[in-house]
Amino acid sequence: MKKIFINFFFLIFFFNFNTSYSSEKIAFIDLDFVLKNSNVGKSILEDIEKLNNTNINQLKKKESELKKNEEEILPKKNIISEEEYKKEVDLLKDKIKKYKLLKDDMVSNFQNKKQIILQNFFNQITPIIQNYMDENSINILLDRKNVFIGKTDSDITNSIIDKINNELKN
Repeated sequence: MKKIFINFFFLIFFFNFNTSYSSEKIAFIDLDFVLKNSNVGKSILEDIEKLNNTNINQLKKKESELKKNEEEILPKKNIISEEEYKKEVDLLKDKIKKYKLLKDDMVSNFQNKKQIILQNFFNQITPIIQNYMDENSINILLDRKNVFIGKTDSDITNSIIDKINNELKN
């Protein structure tokens, strides 16, 4: 009987302290949606896409030149001397190496520029979001990706997009 009473006491004690009552107002936001649907975000994504397409076109042009060079060298194999053929093949290999270095450099530069541009965007919208949180007494703001389920009135994404569109003009 004494064990039952002790177990019952610990059970009640445990449940009373495990219950959490929070007065913190929590909301969530979908930052990817904000980027894709705000006017400034759309503009930024268009600029990034243009830069990417320019790089791709430039690389395709270089690649087609290399293929053309290769196609010009292959028929000469039986016509020119072996030394000359080897020189032309080595020259083509050097051009291919330079192309690969150029490609790697372009990809790296593109990624760096993209990261800087996106970081700048998020730096611009952070004060707007912070101001919105202050005005609406929101204590904690979570990214939508980290929320399993929540009330739809806790999602402030569309309100933030409206504020960003009003405060940040292209």
